[in-house]
Amino acid sequence: MHSQGAAHSGAFFFALQADNHRMDDIVRQAIAKWPKVPHCYGWLGLDARGNWYMRDDRVQMAGPFPESKGSLLRHDKLIDFIHRNYERDPLGQWFFQNGPQRVYVELERTPLIWRIGADHSVTSHTGLIAQVRGAVVDEQGRLYLETDLGFGLVHTLDMVQASDAIEEGLWLPREIKTDELPWTFGYVRSPAAGMPVVSSGD
Repeated sequence: MHSQGAAHSGAFFFALQADNHRMDDIVRQAIAKWPKVPHCYGWLGLDARGNWYMRDDRVQMAGPFPESKGSLLRHDKLIDFIHRNYERDPLGQWFFQNGPQRVYVELERTPLIWRIGADHSVTSHTGLIAQVRGAVVDEQGRLYLETDLGFGLVHTLDMVQASDAIEEGLWLPREIKTDELPWTFGYVRSPAAGMPVVSSGD
């Protein structure tokens, strides 16, 4: 299992302890109280449609994300909490700050997934409005946007709106190969890949 400071079934304890108006304060207080809690790797995944997956020991042993996805998160308050506390570190690894612990995220494609409105507005899967700075297409025809929030994949359900924006000249995609995207745009798809393999009993 790729994990350090492994989580457990109660890993998201802080997310469920208070209403939405107090959660972020709880996070800040927890970081101040327990500043040296080990980071967690491999336990959370984000797929190409902006869905979150919880990955326990069994799932991680079965294979890397997204081949072995885990359990789809459906708890609305927990998802909102993750969205508000989803950030990147200086190495380009994205994480969810869960109380005092960073839970690093395994990415199927990119750290952000874009939804496109009928007016060509762009919103991240975390609910934030983004300003487009550039567009990219890979060898499979997948469309990506570079924005003030970061780099991400356009949701497959919104390709009609995206195609309209391209046809109108609002976005001018340049071609970049899939394997070059993380290096070009500074993100890490699998933080767990760089961690030593340990067993849950270690």
